[in-house]
Amino acid sequence: MRKLFSKITLATLALTVVSIFAADASAQRTRRETRGRMMTKAQVQTVIKRVEDRVDNFVSKYDKALDRSRLDGSSRENWLMNRARDLERATDELSSEFDRRDAWIENKEETRRCLNIASDIDRNMRNYRFGSAAESNWGRVRYELNTLADIYNLPRVGAAAYR
Repeated sequence: MRKLFSKITLATLALTVVSIFAADASAQRTRRETRGRMMTKAQVQTVIKRVEDRVDNFVSKYDKALDRSRLDGSSRENWLMNRARDLERATDELSSEFDRRDAWIENKEETRRCLNIASDIDRNMRNYRFGSAAESNWGRVRYELNTLADIYNLPRVGAAAYR
């Protein structure tokens, strides 16, 4: 009788532990899959503002870094600077459209456009050396844009989806 009681208790305990771990794993998966949907408009707006500020700062420093690079005076330099300005305009548009719309999820396409342009810049930041200041500045921009990508459940900067 005692053996039977011990086996039943052990089996119950094992099932309880397994179900607790399964429920925890399921809850983590749900949080990750719906993370963007759980944010408020004010929280998303804070991230967009940080992205906009970081991009504005990046563009001014990037221009100086390009002037000091081996690309100075080339058509590649002009193309890269135009892409940086495109990103600046796209983040400005994202911010103004965000303010205009009621639901933050409605800005997914503007966000995708920013990430697409940023992916062009990211490839070039990886291929050329612009100095540690420009590269760390770009790292901060990329981090904020990837945060935005996660919110909107989009591929991150540099993903194959943007090629």
